[in-house]
Amino acid sequence: MRFLVSIVVYWLLNAVVLAIVAWIFTDVHGGTTGQMLAAAAIFGILNTFLKPILRLLTFPLAIVTLGLAWFGVSMLMLWITSALVHGFQIDGFWTLVWATIVVGIVNFLIDILFALWPRHSSSSGVVPAV
Repeated sequence: MRFLVSIVVYWLLNAVVLAIVAWIFTDVHGGTTGQMLAAAAIFGILNTFLKPILRLLTFPLAIVTLGLAWFGVSMLMLWITSALVHGFQIDGFWTLVWATIVVGIVNFLIDILFALWPRHSSSSGVVPAV
């Protein structure tokens, strides 16, 4: 049950991140709420399954480019999402670059929030010290 809840939470967070990107950039079109949720689902699936494979394959290139190749992989995930979901569209290469940067920054901030979020143990009534 907890796994299912975490999947739904990350799916909704992906929707929020993509909505933020669509709100910031005039060349990113989010479409309807349903299309945004579909884009979030596709984006999450791509980041969960395809992105780790591509990162492994591009590891030698990432060493040579000091990690810049992995930025290209992140851009590719966003571009594939845009290509697969009708209504969610990113117009232009530089918009894609900046949208990828914003997605990375917002995801970084979300990761920090989750790291700072107090965790309650269900097996005991004791809250672990942070």
